Amino acid sequence: MASLRSKRSVGGVCAVAVLSIALAATPASPAAADPVALPSNATEAMQRLTDLSRQSEQTNEALNKAKVDADQKAAQERDAEGKQAADQAAVDAAKAKVAQFQPAVDRIAVATYQGARPNRLFSVLLSDSPQQLLDQMSALDVISSETAAKVDQYKQATAAASAAEDASRKSADAARSIADQANAVNADLQKKQGDLQAQIAEVTQAWAKLSGSEQSMLAGTPFPPGFDPSILLKGLSGSGAGALQAGLTRIGDPYVWGATGPNQFDCSGLVQWAYKQIGKNLPRTSEAQAAGGIPVSRDQLEPGDVVLFYPDASHVGIYAGNGNVLHASTFGVPVKVAPMGDMPFYGARRY
Repeated sequence: MASLRSKRSVGGVCAVAVLSIALAATPASPAAADPVALPSNATEAMQRLTDLSRQSEQTNEALNKAKVDADQKAAQERDAEGKQAADQAAVDAAKAKVAQFQPAVDRIAVATYQGARPNRLFSVLLSDSPQQLLDQMSALDVISSETAAKVDQYKQATAAASAAEDASRKSADAARSIADQANAVNADLQKKQGDLQAQIAEVTQAWAKLSGSEQSMLAGTPFPPGFDPSILLKGLSGSGAGALQAGLTRIGDPYVWGATGPNQFDCSGLVQWAYKQIGKNLPRTSEAQAAGGIPVSRDQLEPGDVVLFYPDASHVGIYAGNGNVLHASTFGVPVKVAPMGDMPFYGARRY
């Protein structure tokens, strides 16, 4: 417990340091934004900070998702470009094959046009003797067979070239479509980044206006009254128990938008980091974490289960037993264990 209290104190210092950096580096809200009424008292100030923090967390999770989408689209775009290049190479090879048989087919076409009659009746008419007839017929059989083979190969090569060109056109269209989608995703990503930066500026400014005692009240305590973390550090079983134990070592670390550890986190970043310590790779966003694993009802929760909150599953933590959750909740509040009754329960998953 002594080490946890020490870590809590260090985490508070980290939170203030991060705040100072954010205030210095984050741009102010756009000048065109509607004016916001200043809080008239401490209660209103705290509520305003809570509301702003909640909005920024939603935007942060949406931004995390947009980054994942952008990475996926970039990978799809690279795959599409690779397929297009391979299809074009197939077109070039097929055209080379057509060119290989083209001279022979051209000669056959010219000979036919000029009146050549490479058939058995024509050989009979030109034969001076039975032996000559047999020799001519034998030669015609060979010529006819070779001609038919070349024509057939030419047809096959032409068909292959046509199919390759069709595939190349389709892959080129697919590559253009995916590129357009990637551009749209990136545009959405940039918008969300801008939105989040504006919201972060508002949150940090609202937090800075709180008194020291109000900031301390907001941060709260590492554990709820009567909570004994030593119970969770030993004797736990279940698929997520190790993740909970790993997560408890981060008590006191600051909440930072977009952070995934090892010393600062957003909500889904903490869950992802904790599970990674036991060799399980969870998705990056709370929405994706809500879609994985095995569904668990609230009355069947076990320590280590992933618990999600709000109608859009925009907040996530790790169940710590007795109705509590380990989570990185919001700016100004370090990683802690808190009752989860204050947040609207969305669902839970077991990984």
